[in-house]
Amino acid sequence: MFSKSNKEYILNLFSSNKHTDTNQKYDLRSTTHGILRYKVMRLAIPMVSIAGILAISFPSRVDAVFSRQTNNYRACAGRLVNNNISPEDASQACAKALYPGRLSQCLTKIVKHTKLEAKNALVSCQEARRPQDLASCVVGISKNNKEAIDPEILNFCGRSLLPVRFAKCVVGLRSEIDLAPTQAMETCIDASDPITNVSP
Repeated sequence: MFSKSNKEYILNLFSSNKHTDTNQKYDLRSTTHGILRYKVMRLAIPMVSIAGILAISFPSRVDAVFSRQTNNYRACAGRLVNNNISPEDASQACAKALYPGRLSQCLTKIVKHTKLEAKNALVSCQEARRPQDLASCVVGISKNNKEAIDPEILNFCGRSLLPVRFAKCVVGLRSEIDLAPTQAMETCIDASDPITNVSP
């Protein structure tokens, strides 16, 4: 029915139609991918921009470590020098301290609220297990003492295992009984808790 040449022509026609169909399919796929990529980029670019702005505006960890507010060693050195401690003594004291912020707060509180020498207060604050409690003890007893401030207060508060309780003992006894400050401190430091056998 069909000649050989006609058959070849028809086969060629079908095969060329197949190629054009597949090309059209690929063109449609590439167009769809292009549209998706465009939409994703439209969403991603503003988000990446916002993330970049936020990253720039917040300080890095390195900045936080060396800033004035978070660096306890820097704050310690500054406070000690401001309280008439020599730079050499301040640098050694702050470098040795496990908690330099507590050390400087101890010294600052004692110097601010009493007339004790800063150098003596620094030694006591360095030796104290709880520098802030030591400062509360010294300040509490000093405020209750109308006589000249006795440097022995630092020694007694430093010897006590519970400095705040020790100060309450001294202040309480002197409020009701006419005792010299040293006598009240010796009485309270020698007293023992009958239950726990812990000195105040």
